[in-house]
Amino acid sequence: MRNAPSPRALEFAAYIFAASNVCGYRIGAPEFEALLANQNTRVADVQPGGPFGNRVQTMFTLMSNQMQMNRDGACLAVAGEYGPEGNIAKNVLQPSAEVPKAPEPAKPAQ
Repeated sequence: MRNAPSPRALEFAAYIFAASNVCGYRIGAPEFEALLANQNTRVADVQPGGPFGNRVQTMFTLMSNQMQMNRDGACLAVAGEYGPEGNIAKNVLQPSAEVPKAPEPAKPAQ
């Protein structure tokens, strides 16, 4: 029998699911699976209907509610960590068509 995923792996999965839900990101399946594999966890373990799906769902609800309270800041934070140019892992969260892009920096007046 396999060992249960670590609590950290369950929290990570809930965080990525919450970011996808609140911010409208798509989850890059290969990148997400690779990060879970580094924690000896499979997507099937943490998704709804999986053996640890209920635990992840509880954390997901709490994280989603917290992210929603400061949606703009939370979405920028997770994009910086797991977005296309993420500093932790790249392309785990990918912008979808409806996710607004960050505004361009203001150019000095001439």
